[in-house]
Amino acid sequence: MASWPEVTTAKSENRHEIKLSGAAISKRISEDGLDKSLFQLTNINLLNISDTCLTIIPDDIKHLVNLQSLLLFGNKISEFNEHITSLPKLKVLDLSRNQLTRIPESLNKMKELTNINLSSNQIAEMPKIGDMLNLITLDLSNNKLTSFPDMEEANFPHLTDIKIKCNLIETLPGYVAKSLQSLKNFDIGDNQLKTVPGELASMAKLKELNLKGNKLSDKRLMKLVDQCRTKQVIDYIREHCPKSDSAPPTGKSKGKKGKKQEEQVPDDNISELCHSLKILHVEDDTIKVKIEENEVWNIRPFILCCVISNLKFDEVKFKKFIQMQTKLHDTVCDKRNIATIATHDMAKIPPGDIVYTAKPPKHLKLIPLSRAKAFTGEQLFQQLQAEAESLRKEKKRNVYSGIHKYLYLLEGKPKYPCLQDSQGRVISFPPITNSDDTKMSHESKTMLVEVTSHSSLGSCKTVMDKLLHECLLLGVADEEEGPYHTLTVQQVKVVDMEGNLKSVYPSRTDCVFEGAPVKVYRLPKK
Repeated sequence: MASWPEVTTAKSENRHEIKLSGAAISKRISEDGLDKSLFQLTNINLLNISDTCLTIIPDDIKHLVNLQSLLLFGNKISEFNEHITSLPKLKVLDLSRNQLTRIPESLNKMKELTNINLSSNQIAEMPKIGDMLNLITLDLSNNKLTSFPDMEEANFPHLTDIKIKCNLIETLPGYVAKSLQSLKNFDIGDNQLKTVPGELASMAKLKELNLKGNKLSDKRLMKLVDQCRTKQVIDYIREHCPKSDSAPPTGKSKGKKGKKQEEQVPDDNISELCHSLKILHVEDDTIKVKIEENEVWNIRPFILCCVISNLKFDEVKFKKFIQMQTKLHDTVCDKRNIATIATHDMAKIPPGDIVYTAKPPKHLKLIPLSRAKAFTGEQLFQQLQAEAESLRKEKKRNVYSGIHKYLYLLEGKPKYPCLQDSQGRVISFPPITNSDDTKMSHESKTMLVEVTSHSSLGSCKTVMDKLLHECLLLGVADEEEGPYHTLTVQQVKVVDMEGNLKSVYPSRTDCVFEGAPVKVYRLPKK
């Protein structure tokens, strides 16, 4: 059988991504099965076989040792092939909308995973889940789970999003609060819960809690849940829901008093012996980001911004700042697979709102960082590809370095994401580069920070929180050296093209630095 044209093209052009989707692919699979030469493409980072009649994942999947993203959603797969768990670099695993009934314990071998999506299957039980130090999102929605996955005593330092709605779960164990301390979004709606453990109220970073559609026996709690008031729900749980390992709370007034004392004691002890983060409320004249959702929704839909003012760089401190940004791209951003950071000198951005959109490669034009002339997106991609190949041959290595290693994130995309200033000038081209026109320097006084992601808004928040914390520790806004520093951050709104609010950062639930000597001051609107 002749190789499929998509496989032949990927091989001849040394592509890092391959997508096989839809009715035409489904027909080929039903007639002859998958093209076996697909599994000879050992350099690919992303494999997408979706919305087809595929029923079996071939054992040859084990040969794709450089895979970072495996997207097999919308097929008819009934068995989880354990050879998947031997893929050493896999970060994103999407087997949603299939017919899986069980997940093997060997899932725990996959320590590099950042995103797991097993939603809309027939899974009745999950294996015990051990430490997953890189996991950010877990989606088990629309399955047949009768109990919450056993995650007790495991470590999930970056797990911010769990979706487990539309199952048959009857009990939520109290240990989830201890095991999932980084959780920000918890969706356990449409299950069979009758009670909620009081431990949930100790999850300090929890921003969104969905308990709708359960069979809660506490009618007042049910009413709060139906009104979608997350803060009130958590407050009520704190005061009225017993912890799974203790007696019920003794009363509302005492609970409030206890809470107040608990909040005040650390403040009195810390006094001024801590870092200070001042968050300014968004003002009417604050720059806004307008997002063209219909353009970016399937390319890179998530963005957050904020403004850091009163910067006091010198050349040494600025070099450390750039090194810190590079380190974050390699760590919390997972080499830009999860999110990308861009920083701009506000003095070089004209007044007016910024637009986040996407353009065909030929129509996107900017002067990339450290380049002397303007390129279209298409020209820059080709230029970087040529440079990468030249460097690879020169160094006789089969890997790319520097900015070139991120090219596969855009390969084959019909449009590229970008930010435009009020004059229509492109100032950012994530995840590759931003414009030399708004380049930061040691003389910059005010900085626009932008974080974009294709995975989730929670990922943007995690990265932005980490960036602000590192800027604070570095003392980018302090002239004098000392043990404690101050940083002033202005909120920025992201709105749709009609002006409807999509997000604001930092919100009241952001910048919670547990265990760190940081005092956050949220200053009211003038």
